[in-house]
Amino acid sequence: MERTLSRHTTPVHLWIVGIVSLLWNSFGCYDYTMTKLDPADYLGSMGLSQAAMDYMTGLPAWLTAFWALGVWGSLAGSLLLLARSRHAVTAFAASLTGFVVSQVAEAILPRPAGVMSPAMYVVTGVIAVALLAQLLYARRQAANGVLR
Repeated sequence: MERTLSRHTTPVHLWIVGIVSLLWNSFGCYDYTMTKLDPADYLGSMGLSQAAMDYMTGLPAWLTAFWALGVWGSLAGSLLLLARSRHAVTAFAASLTGFVVSQVAEAILPRPAGVMSPAMYVVTGVIAVALLAQLLYARRQAANGVLR
């Protein structure tokens, strides 16, 4: 007997992408939370100078809000993707907006040396590509009727 997929069957790739994105995006939330709850130990463990730690803990509220939108929006997007909700698209779009605004602001604002190591530029690029890929994937799944 041949098995046919109905429109209501969740494709395996959605579970794979959803779980991988949930794990990936959880780290951003962990980083945000630790920076806010225990900045001295957490940022110190990364080898940041005192000036860099002061910069990170002294970010303006509006910039912190966009950072939060970026990390928590992506986590919400992953959860909504796993729930097959079309709102995953909105959450990933909000996350990408938060990320872009916070990165542009951090590039413009004066900051002490050591806040962004060369490796962090690579990580930032990977994050940007991952967020864009998650948004495009969610849009495609919504257009295909997988997300409700």
